[in-house]
Amino acid sequence: MVDAALIQQCADKTLKPAIVEKFIATAGSENPLGITVRAGGRVILVPPPKSPDEAFELVRRYVGQAAVRVGITQYPAGVGVTDASQLTGDLVDACKNIRMGSALFAKVYRIVMKWYGVENDNAFEDAIIAWRTGRFEDVAVFSAPDPGSAAVPPRPDDNVPRTPAVKPAADPPAPGVDPNRAGIRIDLSGIGAAKPNDKPQTKGDD
Repeated sequence: MVDAALIQQCADKTLKPAIVEKFIATAGSENPLGITVRAGGRVILVPPPKSPDEAFELVRRYVGQAAVRVGITQYPAGVGVTDASQLTGDLVDACKNIRMGSALFAKVYRIVMKWYGVENDNAFEDAIIAWRTGRFEDVAVFSAPDPGSAAVPPRPDDNVPRTPAVKPAADPPAPGVDPNRAGIRIDLSGIGAAKPNDKPQTKGDD
């Protein structure tokens, strides 16, 4: 188990320590040098690194060719990287990995909670799935804008578990769109209509 004091010291402050601990226990690794490589839905077996340098070399070797997860939070190494030369040793540093991973998971969690409208177990479970797959409701969560911490009114079906076979009673709002911030609607049907006291213009009037 990852040291709670390390989580308290290093984790992103927008997440409760209990949420970070649950996130790491569910989707992370106890090994700061743990590397997972997947390609085409298959796990590629790599030799367990014995040092941060070996771990970092493994990451650099596979980024861009496969999905690489690193360290305690199993951080997605390719996020925001266009070239392996942009990678840094922060990925295999325990504290920095927790800081980076928990900050990215916090954004993913906010994206999911915005859909649900409230924080609940279903939202957390979907956030874990989104962390593992990189997607939620057809949104690429790692590159999507952070919705921030703005409160969203609860949806009627917030506590109904979502399954692929069952749709909520009401369609969810489009990702990134807050239905409560829609522009004011103006009735334009009266434009051009004559006012009640207007005298109709007759031929010859200037």
